Amino acid sequence: MGVVNSLTDGHRAGFACFVGRPNVGKSTLMNALVGSKVAITSSKPQTTRRVIRGVVHRPDAQLVIVDTPGLHRPRTLLGERLDSLVLSTLTEVDVIGFCVPAGDPIGRGDRFIAEKLAGLRKTPVVAVVTKTDLAPRDRVAEQLLEVSRLGEWADIVPVSAADGENLDTLTDVLVERLPEGPALYAGGELTDEPEQVMVAELIREAVLEGVREELPHSIAVVVEEMNPREGKDILDIYAIMYVERPSQKAIVIGNKGARLKEVGTNARKQIEALLGTRVFLDLRIKVAKDWQRDPKQLRRLGFYD
Repeated sequence: MGVVNSLTDGHRAGFACFVGRPNVGKSTLMNALVGSKVAITSSKPQTTRRVIRGVVHRPDAQLVIVDTPGLHRPRTLLGERLDSLVLSTLTEVDVIGFCVPAGDPIGRGDRFIAEKLAGLRKTPVVAVVTKTDLAPRDRVAEQLLEVSRLGEWADIVPVSAADGENLDTLTDVLVERLPEGPALYAGGELTDEPEQVMVAELIREAVLEGVREELPHSIAVVVEEMNPREGKDILDIYAIMYVERPSQKAIVIGNKGARLKEVGTNARKQIEALLGTRVFLDLRIKVAKDWQRDPKQLRRLGFYD
């Protein structure tokens, strides 16, 4: 990835991080601001497991948005590592967006995060009231007031990633808090995620759609091979999905393999849209017992200390 060295007068560039409890719309919001799908989204909580960077390019600024897993009270070693990942990210960005959905009551999780953010004296925090399209106007106004009481914020912005409400305003507010400097990424790149990681995430997203609540926390995907087929305009991808129990494997496979076939079809379409080429996708599923609690298996699946 190239770094632009020429400094434009008044040009701003830096990092923003969205933080919030699970399933408050952080990944959807980042995708909307970037204008392209760079993070997977799901109605299930805790679908983001990595720190993903999306890049917003403007003539006057470059905003690098860091999407993080939702902060929550961890129940497994994986959960502990995800929370540690979020907290370390908060100390490395120029501005933080604290996301709270418009329609949900303020809860213990929101207060827990607000307390963590209060300790970050040097980093400005913008409160973002998300999913305004899902709440009546009076409820949005009420939530803005409730959020204002949670802490001292640099600004408060209500937004809807679904209908685009106030997305430009939010970008302006975040950009104002960035330092002056040259662009950090060249060539109009929208993310610095390796393609292999993004492919694995798209497969995991396809698995999460329409399955039982227990599965999101129990599935990992590893892309073993990703190579162009010799003499053909097609990319061969071989991936393995890991679950913790045989019963979960049965959920993914479905009746006579119907569910697995549907997952493969949906994932392949998303991957082809991402990569702009035809794809042959070979999906396998294996049981890795209690992998979320096993340090050795966590390392093997890409979740490091």
